[in-house]
This record gives sequence, C-alpha cells and structure tokens, in this order.
Amino acid sequence: MINGINNGFKFMEDALNLRAYRQQVLASNIANADTPNYKARDIDFSKELQRAQGVQVGNLDLSATSSRHLQASVGTLNAQALYRAAVQPSIDGNTVDMDVERAQFADNAIHYQFAVEYLRDGFRKMQSAISAGA
Repeated sequence: MINGINNGFKFMEDALNLRAYRQQVLASNIANADTPNYKARDIDFSKELQRAQGVQVGNLDLSATSSRHLQASVGTLNAQALYRAAVQPSIDGNTVDMDVERAQFADNAIHYQFAVEYLRDGFRKMQSAISAGA
C-alpha cells in the first residue's frame, strides 16, 4: 500500500525537484548578471521531467530512532543545464538578460508553489481519510 501512495506522488516529487533545481540555475544567472563572459543557463523542464520519470529511485540514508520508521527515498537528479541563446549579448560577453531571467524566475516560482499546494491538498485528503477511518 505504501508503494502505491509513493507512486502516486512520484510525478509531483520529480516536478518539485526539477523546479527547485531550475530556481537555483535562474538565481545563478541573476547573481552573475554583471560577471564578464558569464553565459546564462536554463533547463528544458518538460524534457527533464520526462527523463526523470525513468530515473531509478535510490535510498537516502537517514537516522532512524525506531525500527518502525520508513526509509526515505530520493530520485537522482541529473538535469542538464543548457546555455540560453542570447537575446542581446553585451559587450563584455555576458548573455544574461535580466528581463528574461526575472520573468522565468517568477514563472518557475509560481509553478513550484502550485506543486507544493497540490501535494499539501493530497496529504490533507489522506489525513482526512485516515481520521475518518479511525
């Protein structure tokens, strides 16, 4: 039964991991907006999510204080950050366009928040079902 629940949330777990990674990449672009010769990067989210769905899940070693604790698992994230095509490259070779980066950062943050809310609602429904059955 635990595996069935885990499989049900696997897609959203992969999506959250990729969204978090993409947020780091976009934040790095913004932080390096004034760095000479810095090349802006991003990931192809839909391609990476499809690839993540085929990734094997490994065990994450955590301290357990009880033999009844479940072992946590985490997928290995091997998302490939690609260089973004420069819209208007600067004289110093930097390809970060702050308007594009801010828009992508905000869009990614909204999608991340949606995934978190979706999971929260799913957990609330499970908690309600468990409480009703008890």
